[in-house]
Amino acid sequence: MEKHTQLAEKSVIMDENAIRRALVRIAHEIAERNKGFCDIALVGIRSRGAPLAGRIAGEIKKIEGVKAPVGLLDITLYRDDLSTLSYQPVVRGTEINFPLDDKVVIMVDDVLYTGRTIRAALDALIDIGRPRAIQLAVLIDRGHRELPIRADYVGKNVPTGKSEIISVCLRETDEGPDRVVICERL
Repeated sequence: MEKHTQLAEKSVIMDENAIRRALVRIAHEIAERNKGFCDIALVGIRSRGAPLAGRIAGEIKKIEGVKAPVGLLDITLYRDDLSTLSYQPVVRGTEINFPLDDKVVIMVDDVLYTGRTIRAALDALIDIGRPRAIQLAVLIDRGHRELPIRADYVGKNVPTGKSEIISVCLRETDEGPDRVVICERL
């Protein structure tokens, strides 16, 4: 998101309970599609994909009693707009402390928009290991794809205008309660 952009909140589209229900559903869909959780690993894209991956792993533990490994992926240096950013990017580091080879990796992010973040995440992940398969789980799919990328698991589809911004607030990364808000650029 651009620095110094003024935003006006239009509406809350998901509250804490809606987010929780979406993540529970995603965990069940992952189990159904993969016939359980054998050889599954979750990798959250920093910053809000990371806590969402942890929450999905917690739901998986409740469903099957299996503790799926969770890693954090920093894609900063893989972005295709790195040279155009006006600020100095902060690299927070990738934390994947398990082998990716021959695993089904579920990449987790908060919002799927143009697909460029996911393209960068795929590049970063492949540099680390060779998963058997990579699937994508997102809390919000807002459309407007610029690359041929789609999510395997979606919490909520939210058609948006190009002037709108989806803001995901999570207690692990932001102040206040969990919620997803549509904002308009002023």
